[in-house]
Amino acid sequence: MKTFKHTRKCNTSDAVILHLDGDRKYSRKAFNFYNDLNLNAIVQNIPENRQDLIILDLLNKYKPNILVATGHDSMYRKGQGFYNMNNYKNSRYFVNTVRKARKWNKSEEDFIIFAGACESFYEAIMSEGANFASSPGRILIDYLDPLIVASRVALTDKNKFITIHDIVPFLKDGIIGVGGTKAKGKR
Repeated sequence: MKTFKHTRKCNTSDAVILHLDGDRKYSRKAFNFYNDLNLNAIVQNIPENRQDLIILDLLNKYKPNILVATGHDSMYRKGQGFYNMNNYKNSRYFVNTVRKARKWNKSEEDFIIFAGACESFYEAIMSEGANFASSPGRILIDYLDPLIVASRVALTDKNKFITIHDIVPFLKDGIIGVGGTKAKGKR
């Protein structure tokens, strides 16, 4: 488990982002992205199948108000079995992570969750309480899209709500790559 932590208090946001990613290379890229925006972020390289096992310890330790759980996922039988959890490589772990995280903080305004990866079971992730998730179109998504969602929430005024439609123009893969509802800003 590799941890990248940027804890400099920034003047632009009150957000504390906890980002788990199953890929070491993308973990490093995520850390650099948040660091470039001067956001308070803890990025940990955690395999997808372990994220749900350690999420509560990490939430209690860091007390984030934005959680991002990403990595790799895929459908075993592409184009069929959209609503069968057994057709996904890692979606069950993202679903379990969201379920546990939402029990930790039930408020979808105070605690924002983004979860999923390429071809993830979007509906199952959202049904557990995520504000945003990938991939409604069961497509390969750009690694930056979840980071863009988290940073847009972090940099939106705390008295405003931001919707997926506000964020879509900034996403590489648009509404078929990332879906969701709304989030209260953290700035």
